[in-house]
Amino acid sequence: MINFLRRAVLLSAGLLLSCISCSEEVIQPLEKDEAYHLTFPSYFPGMTFNTSDNQVTKNGVELGRNLFYEGRLSRNNTISCGFCHIQENAFTHHGHTVSHGVDDRIGIRNAPPIQNLAFLKRYMWDGVIHNLNEQPIIPITDVNEMDSSMPDAISKIKNDPKYKRLFKAAYGDENITGERVLKALSQFMASMISADSKYDRFRQGKEKLTSEESQGMALFNQKCASCHSGELFTDESFRNTGMYYNNQFKDAGRYRVTLDQSDWMKFRVPSLRNVEYTAPYMHDGRFYTLEAVLNFYTDSVEDNPNLDPALKQNNHVGIEMNKQEKQFIIAFLKTLSDKNFISDPKFAE
Repeated sequence: MINFLRRAVLLSAGLLLSCISCSEEVIQPLEKDEAYHLTFPSYFPGMTFNTSDNQVTKNGVELGRNLFYEGRLSRNNTISCGFCHIQENAFTHHGHTVSHGVDDRIGIRNAPPIQNLAFLKRYMWDGVIHNLNEQPIIPITDVNEMDSSMPDAISKIKNDPKYKRLFKAAYGDENITGERVLKALSQFMASMISADSKYDRFRQGKEKLTSEESQGMALFNQKCASCHSGELFTDESFRNTGMYYNNQFKDAGRYRVTLDQSDWMKFRVPSLRNVEYTAPYMHDGRFYTLEAVLNFYTDSVEDNPNLDPALKQNNHVGIEMNKQEKQFIIAFLKTLSDKNFISDPKFAE
């Protein structure tokens, strides 16, 4: 009987120690924080992300990654940033013309890719956001996306041991605030740099383009680069490209921000990096293939008072391209695909 009691006491003690060990595992801090080095090619533009205001650290990026895939930031706990921004599609919402949110509500715009945001000056299709730290507040609060608020989102994660640990590791204490949530998310997004495509290896002298790709690059520079310029393949301007006004979504682009009639149907020129992965295309996802996009520019551009001058030259509306030229351009566009970016585990859930 004594031996039985002794074994019972030892077993109970072992279970207690096991529980304590599990508890300590939950709340133990991450490794000591240190700067997260954002690396990119020398030919990239200068970084616009303000690290003096929001220093990018390893623990901050890790916190941001967890928040990026956190459904509790939405009203009904089902929609995370990663729901509409899927890694294998260069962080777009593949198969959806426009974003889908809580209760399967439909937004008005195609979810843009998340890549190289640390180098941009403006965000969203209409450029309403100028600071990456502020960008996540729009999808979190939009009624057709996550339909939540920062106080509500914080209330659902503030007592979670995992987030207490992550916030302490990133910020030195367990205090969860809206500003910290937004800055952690922006740190993670700033870390999402795509610069390992075939085009990049060509730029670095590591790989050659095929004859078709080279011809496509020459044609692209001649016919497309006035808007899709630079190493990010966007000049970040707002342009009316002759698309019809979509009555379903009632979105007039930049006009929604400025209420200036001259901005009617002007949208921010998107980056073309990883464009092979980001269908459907345009602000409302109206085209499902790259061929359809190029066919639009040759055959369907609508003349209007706001039409961009680049699409109305020599009394011709649109861009002149024959079928073979389109094939060459698409071959070049596919050299902008970064397979490592869309499969890198450090960006995954």
